[in-house]
Amino acid sequence: MNAFGAQLTDAERTATGKDAPAAVRPYLSLWGALETTALVSLPALATETGTAHVFLKNEAERLGRGSFKALGGAYAVMVLFKTLWEEQLGTRAEISHLTSAEARAFAKTVTVCCATDGNHGKSVAAGARLLGCTSVIFVHAGVSASRIEAIGADEIIQIQGSYDESVEAAERVAGERGWLLVSDTSWPGYETIPALVAQGYTILAEEALQQVEDLGFGPPTHVFLQAGVGGFASSIAGYLKDALGASDLAAVIVEPDLAACLFASARARCLTSVTPTAPTVMAMLECYTPSLIAWRILEKTADAFMTVSEEQAKDAMRRLAFPQDGTPAIIAGESGAAGLAGFLALANDPVARAKLNLGKDSRVLVINTETATDPRSYEDIVGVAPDMIARGGKT
Repeated sequence: MNAFGAQLTDAERTATGKDAPAAVRPYLSLWGALETTALVSLPALATETGTAHVFLKNEAERLGRGSFKALGGAYAVMVLFKTLWEEQLGTRAEISHLTSAEARAFAKTVTVCCATDGNHGKSVAAGARLLGCTSVIFVHAGVSASRIEAIGADEIIQIQGSYDESVEAAERVAGERGWLLVSDTSWPGYETIPALVAQGYTILAEEALQQVEDLGFGPPTHVFLQAGVGGFASSIAGYLKDALGASDLAAVIVEPDLAACLFASARARCLTSVTPTAPTVMAMLECYTPSLIAWRILEKTADAFMTVSEEQAKDAMRRLAFPQDGTPAIIAGESGAAGLAGFLALANDPVARAKLNLGKDSRVLVINTETATDPRSYEDIVGVAPDMIARGGKT
């Protein structure tokens, strides 16, 4: 029996529902002031696609770490560290005390680890660094040297094979060495920590709704969410559906056609892995087995699943880098532009438009989930280095 269209459970609403950001914000305050990332209106794309408005939430500058994932892994590390420290103290600890000298002394005994394509590991390492813990990050063969360098971990362990194999290696070694595994994907018996990671992402969804309201428009009617294992997509879809009402928003899940495990799961109507064929340029989405908890949420909240090609993702990057209507240039990495690529593809499909009621009154939300995390790859695709885009070097 499947759960398509079913209601979220209480645990799922705690992780991704409209009240989730309130649990996250006190921890993120340890970074200092939490700046809201920009929401940009793209009127030329709205006209081109026959919709009322297109809004892009730009996570490229989130906490200075280039990706929305800064919200998830670091938050989970903080929550888990607080629990460990309270066990050590035998009493409750205040969040504000997690960076105290006493807490940092305890942190020297804690090692956190995870597997990553780049951004999640960067967030976990940043959270560990803030607290004074040691971080060990596992990367697979497809992670570029520049993405590895940007992680900033105390130790990097490189393995041969795919992302899924790096997840298995991290789980095995963490168990052998007593490390704290902070994964953003889940499997039977390992669900609580990935749910914390997903809870952190709800901050950006809450911000986006408030920003659209501040612009004087009604809430989004459609959202296009890129997915790897599905943690980000399930978090944002879960929040928006809970906040707006399940029938008032169409959530479309977008994957690379070379790594479409959620698309395959939707077709099979059960969690399904896919066999790797060729690597995708959307490296942060190159996953072949969905997260268990993410799938459980998406099968209840997603209205459609779709795939995009390599060229469609590249074209979306270029569209954002070189806008034709005077809007600011936006630097989006290959995975960051995938949601927009999905929207542009679907907008040109009359049958899909009709099924999802995408029309002249629609208000569409897309999210740039990352900046140019591999500057050389970005320049190869866009034709200009990302720092030149940032300076307005080419139009």
